[in-house]
Amino acid sequence: MTFYLSGAIAIAATLMVIVGLNAVHALLYLIVSLLAVAVVFYVLGAPFAAALEIIIYAGAIMVLFVFVMMMLNLGKAASARERDWLSPGVWTGPAILAALLLAELLYIVAQGGGKLSGIAVVDSKEVGIILFGPYLLGVELASLLLLAGLVGACHLGWHESGQRNGRDHEHG
Repeated sequence: MTFYLSGAIAIAATLMVIVGLNAVHALLYLIVSLLAVAVVFYVLGAPFAAALEIIIYAGAIMVLFVFVMMMLNLGKAASARERDWLSPGVWTGPAILAALLLAELLYIVAQGGGKLSGIAVVDSKEVGIILFGPYLLGVELASLLLLAGLVGACHLGWHESGQRNGRDHEHG
């Protein structure tokens, strides 16, 4: 039951990320989607992978995305737009999905005290052996892809802000 509910929340939140027109709204739904995937990992017997999902993806990578968005949206007009984007109504969808996840997590803890019955638990040693063994190339390629995205975003932000400053000096 909890697996299917978490999966449905992850799919719904991911669809909202894909069809959303606003980047800030998409980030909110992406965080909910990543949290739902963490619950799926936990239910499947991988609490360490669930913790990594929350810490690395929902935490660090989302902070990186927010930082890049802040860097690309410079100026007072962008600040006013961001205030409008983060109005209380914007939080309704992600808040409902996050509340469902919280209720589901409380249900899991209440039912078994967080213990997984009949499921083999994957610990951190096994994850490390797998990541630095047969999947080492995939891990390194993913890190290079993230680095390339960060460098590209920095270049775009720097280039646009330099053009704006140049235009401001020409007209001012």
